[in-house]
Amino acid sequence: MRPVALLLDLDGTLVDSEPIHRRGYRAFFAAQGWELPDLSMFTGRRAEDVFATEPGPWTGMDPVALTASIWPFVPDDPPVPVAGARSLVEAAIARGTKLAVVTSAGPGWVERSLGGDFDVLRHFEVVVTAHEVADGKPDPAGYRLACERLGVLPDRTAAVEDSPAGLLAAIGAGVREVYAVSTTHAAGELTAAGATEVFPDLQELARRFGA
Repeated sequence: MRPVALLLDLDGTLVDSEPIHRRGYRAFFAAQGWELPDLSMFTGRRAEDVFATEPGPWTGMDPVALTASIWPFVPDDPPVPVAGARSLVEAAIARGTKLAVVTSAGPGWVERSLGGDFDVLRHFEVVVTAHEVADGKPDPAGYRLACERLGVLPDRTAAVEDSPAGLLAAIGAGVREVYAVSTTHAAGELTAAGATEVFPDLQELARRFGA
């Protein structure tokens, strides 16, 4: 059975934005005079959730305000699409597969990442951002909301992620096929988190959807 909808993460999945974000985090922590933490804890998760749940020099501070304070430090460089991203979106549209973005980022970053020269945002019927759920990944709320808005059952969908937190969110929502790209995490770590298959980028998935 082919999936009726494809649910795609944004950062690290559709766009190779991790280097841009990490430059922003490094500059932010340096400006606070704080020791640089393991930045992998932020990958795939909302920054406010990390600040609220992980110990650090930020403990006791407002996690939402801290998150807002990071963005001025993030470089203005546009994120580069992951190889095969445009082809995957176009192949899914040609097949009649519904598309949704489920991201831990805000709406402004979605527009910046998927608009401009990349220009694929218009193909997505649903966009679920960090602002639309009470709990971020690995909580499944974002994926459940995307399926609800698309009018599809999770077990008729496929998802693509790049982080263990994202994979756990999709699996927890009942998504039938959960694929991963090893752009930010090692393939073994993604397999251990439950990925159906792991690919270096989106080119192979684009070929499959175009077949």
